[in-house]
Amino acid sequence: MTHSQELQDIEITVPGSIANLGPGLDTLAVAIQRYLTLRVVSVNSSSHGSLEFRFFDQVPLAENRIESAFRLLAGTNRDFPSLKLEVRSEIPMGSGLGSSAAATIAGFRLYEAVFGKQSNERLLEAALSLEGHCDNAAASLLGGLAVCCQQQDGSAIAFSLPWPESLRLIVLTPAISLSTGTSRQALPQVVPLKDAVGNMQRVLLLMHSIQNDDDSMLAEAVRDRLHQPARESLVPGLSAALKLSHPNLLGVFLAGSGPSMVALARENCDEIEILLSQSYSPLGIPFQTAILQAHSEAFLSTTAAICCS
Repeated sequence: MTHSQELQDIEITVPGSIANLGPGLDTLAVAIQRYLTLRVVSVNSSSHGSLEFRFFDQVPLAENRIESAFRLLAGTNRDFPSLKLEVRSEIPMGSGLGSSAAATIAGFRLYEAVFGKQSNERLLEAALSLEGHCDNAAASLLGGLAVCCQQQDGSAIAFSLPWPESLRLIVLTPAISLSTGTSRQALPQVVPLKDAVGNMQRVLLLMHSIQNDDDSMLAEAVRDRLHQPARESLVPGLSAALKLSHPNLLGVFLAGSGPSMVALARENCDEIEILLSQSYSPLGIPFQTAILQAHSEAFLSTTAAICCS
């Protein structure tokens, strides 16, 4: 276990993420430059096993996933000094931008700071048990474009691929929240074979497009038949956003389970941002937009590493 003095003022930074990217339901997610930051502000060596949190920006809607993730790995082990922690987050909760997964990975990183480095395999398994799927967690853990798979025995594997540096994600986030549970309940349990095949085709097309910087097929590659049609009734403005057209617009899709929506572009991103805003404004629901870059794997290794100086 890490010495108490080394825990003081440790700061852990974890990126948010956008999952699915259209057809890659529970399979793909990209880490984004929106961050959750967890800092140890006080270490009490005379007390053991307690975690006290102070949340800035926003308070968890229900479960404190940071603590849940930490204690999942710790099990019954309470042999660590009591900690006071501060949490700041740029990732809106219930927005489809990976706030829950970022909190989960932050909890795992805190556990590593206290008890030592863990394998990515163990962290993915634990994330799967907490989240029910590991795409967002894999992106927050690995950075870049994360590809994950739940194996036949139930275990998870994941790896990261580079995301094109100039490919931006223009995100519109409504001032409403949508729980992942509610959104998943809308999904059909059985889908037509042609829809399943159609999504497999588009996932492969998307991977080719991303890996080869080939934008010519992106608009088709991010089309989806498995989850977005079922979620349109839960996500105001999604139907209109999916129909948008602009010479520089490379594709539109739902961010994870929503309600955020994402447009892809390399050029004239400000025009795409305006176009997306104009399609949503008639609904009368407040919203925010942002032009985001992906959080790369190389950047992850420096910013998400726990520093004990």
